[in-house]
Amino acid sequence: MPKTSDNSKKTTVTPSPQRRRELLSTAAEVFAAHGYNATTVRRIADEAGMLAGSLYYHFDSKEAMVDEILSTFLDELWAGYEAVLAAGLGPRETIEALVTESFREIDRHRAAVAIYQKESRHLSTQPRFGYLTVSQRKFEEAWLGTLERGVTEGVFRADLDIRLAYRFLRDTVWVAASWYRPGGQHSPEEIARQYLSMVLDGITPRA
Repeated sequence: MPKTSDNSKKTTVTPSPQRRRELLSTAAEVFAAHGYNATTVRRIADEAGMLAGSLYYHFDSKEAMVDEILSTFLDELWAGYEAVLAAGLGPRETIEALVTESFREIDRHRAAVAIYQKESRHLSTQPRFGYLTVSQRKFEEAWLGTLERGVTEGVFRADLDIRLAYRFLRDTVWVAASWYRPGGQHSPEEIARQYLSMVLDGITPRA
């Protein structure tokens, strides 16, 4: 009697979480270097040393990959920010903690930060990425609210242009993603300390 195959014994192999993280890390570097529109699944697969068809075994599209990269970064950023905002710190201490947390996130997710800076305006027009607009609004409220509280409490100068100060802080912190490299000479905490010293106390000698 001929043998027949037993389909009931077939198993589905689930991709390992570690391999998924590795692929997302590779994809993030490619997106950051070449831009979302110019990046193809084939290019990511080439960088990962695999066939493009094999990459689809892990992700159904490049959109799914950039979505997971950005949402993971923002989820972690907001976990840190919300802990700072809930700590009951004074305005200056809150700004110091937010800046430090920001540099830590650049250390952990440098490529994701670069993608966010380059692509968020375009991606946020798509329904799948509506959370980018929500996050931007929350970010602005957190920083502007802290600066306004500092002016009201006399911690920051009364003539401070709050919105201009917010834009300066935002841009000068996050632009670090363009030059910062993890494992370099300075830790994110040391960079934050030096940055805060210059912003809050100036660069001229103290009396």
